[in-house]
Amino acid sequence: MDYLWSPWRYRYVSTPAPAVSDPAECLFCAKAESSDDRANLVVFRGEHNFVLLNLYPYTSGHLMIAPYAHVATLEAADPAALEEMMRLARRADQALRGLYKPDGMNLGMNLGSCAGAGVAGHIHMHVLPRWCGDASFMTTVGETRVLPEELPVTWERLSAALKA
Repeated sequence: MDYLWSPWRYRYVSTPAPAVSDPAECLFCAKAESSDDRANLVVFRGEHNFVLLNLYPYTSGHLMIAPYAHVATLEAADPAALEEMMRLARRADQALRGLYKPDGMNLGMNLGSCAGAGVAGHIHMHVLPRWCGDASFMTTVGETRVLPEELPVTWERLSAALKA
C-alpha cells in the first residue's frame, strides 16, 4: 500500500473547532437571517432550508443545503426539513448537471467535528459536481485549488437555475 502524506492538513486535524451551540455565533444562522443573498452566496431559499455556495469550494458549483433551524444532528432536525433537504438536493443535482455537465456528483454530510464538519453545530449537506480528472496534486503539493469559475459568476448561474 502506498501513502500520500499531506502534512499541511495537520493544522486542520489537530485543532478541534468548538461546536457552535449558540445560533448567534453560527455561520449558517447568520446567512439564513440576512437578506443579502448575493453577499452571503445564498442561491435559493426554500420553506425549511436554503441553498448556498461553499466559500471554499472543492469544485465550481460546490453547494451546501442547510436548514434554517440550528440543529447539530439528524435526530434533532424536523422531518419536514429533512424531506425538503432531499428534494433540494435533487433540484441542485438537476441544476448542476444542466449548467456544468459534470461526469458525476458527490452528495454528503459531515456530522460532528471529528467527521470533518467545519460547522459542527449546524447540519448541512454538500452537493458537488465532479468531472473525470478534476482532482490533481495542486491541493496536496501547492495548497491550492484550481477553479475555472469565480464565485460571483457561479452565484449568478445557480441562482437563476434554481429559481427557474
